[in-house]
Amino acid sequence: MDVPLPHLDRPFDYLVPEALDADARPGVRVKVRFAGQLVDGWLLERAESSEHPKLAYLEKVVSPVPVLSPEVARLARAVADRYAGSLADVLRLAVPPRHARAEKAVTTDTPPTDEPAPGGTEPDGSPADGTAPGGVPSEAADAGARPGGRAEVDPRGWRDYPAGPALLRALTDGRPARAVWSALPGEDWADRYADAVAATVAGGRGAVVVVADARDLDRLDAALTAVLGAGRHVRLAAADGPARRYRAFLTARTGGVDVVIGTRAAMFAPVRRLGLVAIWDDGDDLHAEPRAPYPHARDVLLTRAQLGDIAAVVGGYARTAEAQLLVETGWAREVVADRAVVRARTPALAPTGDDPQLARDPGAASARLPSLAWTTARDALRVDLPVLVQVPRRGYVPSVACADCRAPARCPHCAGPLALPSAQGTPACRWCGRVAAAYACPECGGRRLRASVTGARRTAEELGRAFPGVPVRTSGREEVLATVPGGAGLVIATPGAEPVAEGGYGAVLLLDSWALLTRADLRAGEEALRRWMAAAALARPGTAGGRVVVVADGALAPVQALLRWDSAWFAARELAERRELGFPPAVRMASVTGAAEAVADLLAGARLPGDAEVLGPVPADEGRERMLVRVPRSRAAAMAEALHAAAGQRSARKAADPVRLQVDPLTLF
Repeated sequence: MDVPLPHLDRPFDYLVPEALDADARPGVRVKVRFAGQLVDGWLLERAESSEHPKLAYLEKVVSPVPVLSPEVARLARAVADRYAGSLADVLRLAVPPRHARAEKAVTTDTPPTDEPAPGGTEPDGSPADGTAPGGVPSEAADAGARPGGRAEVDPRGWRDYPAGPALLRALTDGRPARAVWSALPGEDWADRYADAVAATVAGGRGAVVVVADARDLDRLDAALTAVLGAGRHVRLAAADGPARRYRAFLTARTGGVDVVIGTRAAMFAPVRRLGLVAIWDDGDDLHAEPRAPYPHARDVLLTRAQLGDIAAVVGGYARTAEAQLLVETGWAREVVADRAVVRARTPALAPTGDDPQLARDPGAASARLPSLAWTTARDALRVDLPVLVQVPRRGYVPSVACADCRAPARCPHCAGPLALPSAQGTPACRWCGRVAAAYACPECGGRRLRASVTGARRTAEELGRAFPGVPVRTSGREEVLATVPGGAGLVIATPGAEPVAEGGYGAVLLLDSWALLTRADLRAGEEALRRWMAAAALARPGTAGGRVVVVADGALAPVQALLRWDSAWFAARELAERRELGFPPAVRMASVTGAAEAVADLLAGARLPGDAEVLGPVPADEGRERMLVRVPRSRAAAMAEALHAAAGQRSARKAADPVRLQVDPLTLF
């Protein structure tokens, strides 16, 4: 039933009246009486009998179309268990609202035939904990003839990646290959994903591909249309409107197409004979659902791959710590290019804060546009090439860093972020609330702290005055450009809004690096590298005159990873540090936010594992407080079950103050 109460998170038995027998099929929407009210629900299963002696009748079958497939229902249950949520909340995300006019436009004479998922493993809801290697087969192991009658897929687009052709053959053969793909700079990732989908379709299977935003979706849509032809796939995005979204959903549910692409709304797409799930740029925060139980598209797709024993591809220019964990646990294999190919495809990269540059330009350490960045832009404009200037997003996030070396200040007890209550106040941890009066920087030993503010400044006017007569375009919140012409011009863009230039940019300037690196955020370094690589990937190769300048010290780990174009090295380093400090994804964490009495009540009633660590309380927004629960990955299921059960006890008692539960929150600070 669609009732948002944790203690009612279970199936209920109802009798089916004879008049509704034909339409009451598993997967349809129904209405039932519960506690004197008419509520919505989904029919999960038909049975001959029930252990309950007295049952009420179904009131109504809303529509005879079985919108909920058994595979998606199983997935929704696993996602609800993983995130300590309710099945009704997950189904509300998985099945879009009904649109009667769109439903009539889709043929329903032949009802969907739900085929059982092939193979499968135990549905533990935690793909990263699995031990079975679902990796990309080697060239030797993959040799041999494929079954006859299947279309051959051209692997030339993946030839720069040694394991790429083997990945395509595995997809064609229907094998559960799992890959973490690090894309080369200048790579047309949409075409590579279209190749992977075409290989899956050639093997008689379907695919689901999730991207972060509408611009990426348009790009992937065009690539798939070119490879598969028109009408072979549908796009599923909440921004497309209720009618178009529901029509696309029903087209996939009734078997009209085997390929669904979309934003995070597509992570539950009902594709029959599913053979591949894929996600692009899994580090983008748009992949995180802002509604309870707050699932992440990457984790939903990987859980889906685990339950159905199907292939999965996690791709991006940069690699997240979560993707690196998949590689290190053997759940997936990495698909990367040889270093010689990387060097040939990478633009010339240079920082402004290294010793030689500082010797020539002493002001480079503090200047917003050092001389190296200015001359790089000038040289590109002189040869009639566009210049991309990336600046951080608007807004600000107060953070505390060492006044000497600018390293983010961490709590000596739990490694959480420190905060300064006032200009002269004593630093205190935002996680555990402990006071760090005797703080000393672990990097340089300094004892002085500084409050920094991250954010963006307007740069279009500054650069317009510096380069008079050059066209200046902006791409950001008000207007996001998809493409720009290839001639001389300045493009000022916020991260994620960088347009593609015809022929590539002659220069890319990455400004205000400290605004990204000094944020009080667990993923500050990872996010900075991801944004930098996404922008640098739009530049021409170094052999064609492409140059990238990052206004940062070249000794910093994220800058080193950018200069070498080696996000795998940085992800491995980041994951090792998080293991040492007890940060996700090396551990599982949950946040409990609400009124102080409500948070204490829930945690007091939760039967947490014995090795669970409770941190806090610390102040949250609107007078509430926040507590964190940290457990090893092996105890994640027990933690989620305990928190969900405690929330159910509170709802059964009709507790007045709500509590927000969030497992693996995107931000911990």
